[in-house]
Amino acid sequence: MKTWTVIESKREYEQAMERIDELMDLNPSSKSEGGKELKLLLLLVERYEDEHFPIGLPDPVEAIKIRMEDMGLTNIDLIDAIGDKGTVSKVLNRKISLSLRMIRNLSSLLKLPPEILLQQPVDKAA
Repeated sequence: MKTWTVIESKREYEQAMERIDELMDLNPSSKSEGGKELKLLLLLVERYEDEHFPIGLPDPVEAIKIRMEDMGLTNIDLIDAIGDKGTVSKVLNRKISLSLRMIRNLSSLLKLPPEILLQQPVDKAA
């Protein structure tokens, strides 16, 4: 068995991924040597990926729309959180930005982390 250390190169990353595939095929128990090696490799790969392939937060307006769809909500369902029907439409069409009150309300209603809603929306017109 190879002794694994912190993954610092693409080659080491690829080797770790190959070994993960091998171990997954074996389906080792979590207490076995193979299971412990798999857990270690998954942690090392996750650290490498977080450092080299970071995933940013989603666009706030897109996050709202996706969550609305997931929850079966319509624009009317956002009135209490955002304001009147026109304001909901303006927010969803990127005509106006979210206020702090809207962010708090939407975070609670849609169960979205506030840091997603605090971002500047992507300007789709550009």
